[in-house]
Amino acid sequence: MRFTLRQLQVFVAVAKQESVSRAAQSLALSQSAASTSLSELERQSDCQLFDRAGKRLILNALGQQLLPQAVALLDQAREIEQLLNGKSGFGSLEVGATLTVGNYLATLLIGSFMQRHPECRVKLQVHNTAHVVQQVAHYELDLGLIEGDCQHTDIEVQPWVEDELVVFCAPQHPFARSGQASLEELTREAWVLREQGSGTRLTFDQAMRHHPTPLNIRLELEHTEAIKRAVESGLGISCISRLALRDAFRRGSLVAVETPQLDLTRQFYFIWHKQKYQTAAMREFLELCRELTAGISRSDKIILPPIA
Repeated sequence: MRFTLRQLQVFVAVAKQESVSRAAQSLALSQSAASTSLSELERQSDCQLFDRAGKRLILNALGQQLLPQAVALLDQAREIEQLLNGKSGFGSLEVGATLTVGNYLATLLIGSFMQRHPECRVKLQVHNTAHVVQQVAHYELDLGLIEGDCQHTDIEVQPWVEDELVVFCAPQHPFARSGQASLEELTREAWVLREQGSGTRLTFDQAMRHHPTPLNIRLELEHTEAIKRAVESGLGISCISRLALRDAFRRGSLVAVETPQLDLTRQFYFIWHKQKYQTAAMREFLELCRELTAGISRSDKIILPPIA
């Protein structure tokens, strides 16, 4: 073979960073070494893999075909390296999770996974659904755990466990006494909601789409804990996952408001790139997630494992 794994590693890094200098930095190489490696790959193969747009390097059609194959080959090479070094092959795992999953499930799942495989280097990134989907599509993450819709043609989507949003308020709010509210009553309230692009906001907007009266949205926040504090302070009512609220409901610091006219059910999903090689770490982590939710009807019913 005329190419080397180092050349493919540089190619993948440049494809992700769209810059030789940033790719070199991510690989702890000098810029000249990275540039030489990429040039040699193109010269030896007598092909061009990138289009130059100013200082940016953008994959051309051939480069786009090569990228998933190169990523898969590098993943397999890392597994071989681990096995040759007498390890299990669980080298690394990069997971992206949306905020509800990331804050209330993923950290404990990763903790359990690392107890089983302490030699594995695991990274968790927590963003909204749109951002996690983008990262998976660009091979920046091995797996995504999302709570929103994903229609990306290059991404495999598999259902995981059902989730439900719930409207909630502070204990002193009038809704707390009745425990429920009609659509008409909801539209008269001030709201504190998640930002556009989040799976939670998408589910909420879909549930409200048939009601013509626009809502009074006082605040849009990116974090569920900030939303809970805002509602506790009396700034409005909100709607997020029951999973994120079960401790607050147990303490009585927040109160659920039942809304029979709204369908607030949704699904948590696993996502990964269709052309990505599934490493042993990916397969094991997915199996662990499925074990945790086996026979569970809804996310807030999950019994979370203690981490020693």
